[in-house]
Amino acid sequence: MTYPKPTHVVSVLLIAIAVAVLSGAIVELPSTVTSAAPQPTPPEKGVFSSYKGVGIGMKMSDARKLLGDAKDKSDAQDFYVFSDKETAQVFYEAQVVTALSIDFSGDLKTAPSCRDVLGEEVAPKPDGGVYKLVRFPKAGFWVSYSRTGGTNPIVSITIQKL
Repeated sequence: MTYPKPTHVVSVLLIAIAVAVLSGAIVELPSTVTSAAPQPTPPEKGVFSSYKGVGIGMKMSDARKLLGDAKDKSDAQDFYVFSDKETAQVFYEAQVVTALSIDFSGDLKTAPSCRDVLGEEVAPKPDGGVYKLVRFPKAGFWVSYSRTGGTNPIVSITIQKL
């Protein structure tokens, strides 16, 4: 089997491209891309940026002083049970807080509202569930609020380093 010389293949391709351009088969695409309406810029810092005084970037030893004795602790994560309705997890890297996750269940009277956490209300889904995540790039973290739907909802709030 013989293969054409590479110079013939290149020549054929160049001729095909030239014919396509001259015949109008290749049309210049618009250089601008349309996008959705711009989103408002979030504030530099979230409404809910710490929990019981503990925030992203805090030393592990300081966080533990503020939160007290953890039910379970390690160099990577502490788990706290404050009541049968409120628990929290604190995550560490290099002995520095990198994330917090707080859960409220049962009677949600003590749980913060979406407005308390994000500074705004979020329309619930048909089942009553709510979820929204807001990034705060200048502050270096994001905050999410989640409430499950149904008759016995759970509220979860997460703060995490970007």
